[in-house]
Amino acid sequence: MKPVVLLVGRLPDVIQNVARQLEDLPIQWLGAHDRDEVARQLDAEPNIRCVVIGAGLDDKIRGDLIGIIAARRPDIPIHLKDRTSGPKGMAPFVRRVVAIEVLGEPVG
Repeated sequence: MKPVVLLVGRLPDVIQNVARQLEDLPIQWLGAHDRDEVARQLDAEPNIRCVVIGAGLDDKIRGDLIGIIAARRPDIPIHLKDRTSGPKGMAPFVRRVVAIEVLGEPVG
């Protein structure tokens, strides 16, 4: 069974594009776009190993999502993408997070 990573973003195609760019990784990708969808994914999938929240969401929404995730699944690391790298920075950011958090590759 592949580990699962939940990608949370503003646009569905962003999540699809990121998953497509990272299909070489041994990961099952789940996507969510809002509070309710994040809650459903957390409740339905026990194998989620980490969550990555994109920068396209408003800070208030990102804060709310962090609260939901932490309350439902305090065992899951949460990573927030920076805004300065833009949309093209999402896939490289997710790759680094997955390498460290899920695949256990050394930092460096």
